[in-house]
Amino acid sequence: MEHVIEMKNVSRSFQEKQAVKQVSFSISRGSITAVLGPNGAGKTTTLAMLLGLLEPSEGSVKVFGLPPTDVKVKQRTGAMLQEVSVMDRLKVREILALIRSYYPQPMEMEVLLQATGLGAADLNRYAEKLSGGQKRSLSFALALAGNPDLLFFDEPTVGLDTTARRHFWERVRGLADQGKTILFSTHYLQEAEDIADRILLFNRGVLAADGSPDEIKARLVKKSLSFLASGDPALLRSQLLELPAVEGCYEKDGRLHVTTGNTDEALRAIFVNGLAVQDVRIDQGKLDEAFEQLTLNPEEAAV
Repeated sequence: MEHVIEMKNVSRSFQEKQAVKQVSFSISRGSITAVLGPNGAGKTTTLAMLLGLLEPSEGSVKVFGLPPTDVKVKQRTGAMLQEVSVMDRLKVREILALIRSYYPQPMEMEVLLQATGLGAADLNRYAEKLSGGQKRSLSFALALAGNPDLLFFDEPTVGLDTTARRHFWERVRGLADQGKTILFSTHYLQEAEDIADRILLFNRGVLAADGSPDEIKARLVKKSLSFLASGDPALLRSQLLELPAVEGCYEKDGRLHVTTGNTDEALRAIFVNGLAVQDVRIDQGKLDEAFEQLTLNPEEAAV
């Protein structure tokens, strides 16, 4: 398997503060990886080192087998930052032509427009006159201008409506299908859960979790069952709380919810005891719950 990115035992300090501590991971070609973490977790510092904007204090960072600052790496890398900055008094067509000229094999203009959703009419507009959504499309186009093999997106869908977000991620998935490697950061955890093949979750400078969304959700300590009561809900609740596999029980939106560390054992006990339940649902947890447990309460997520 071809590794586009390799970080080995990387640390980065700022004066007396260690922002990243002994982080190691590799990323393969054609994958979509979400880099998540609360503010100050170390994800921005990590991305900056991958982009060649910061040098590690310790360890090794390689992109395409080379240092991130190597010109060959930069020619194969594109980045879309959260803050959209455009050059005043230049038309979209002129900005795209300028940026494309920096690369030896830029993306064809027609392909670029199709990939980013920019229309032919947008090309003749002055960049500063574009709407917020159009500026983000332009930023996307600038990231793709050099036809890169590796793309970094920093909060790419901030300010976009639901439809625009969906179209953006459809295009990103298409780029990954072409073999391009994608890294993105986002505060919209549902995006990471829906789009990413893999999640790198940073907390307090270390890599707190690394895996697919389902693998990370599987680390949730508290899973839950919910159902409707066939008889008296109060009686059913008291019966459920007597079961050893049930840790807690509460009512929400007309359903009884049971928290448990073992959903299989809890279901077995419910059926063996013939409890009056119907419409059983198993909730394996959502990514935002895993995020909270693995960052705010890491001791609860110990495997």
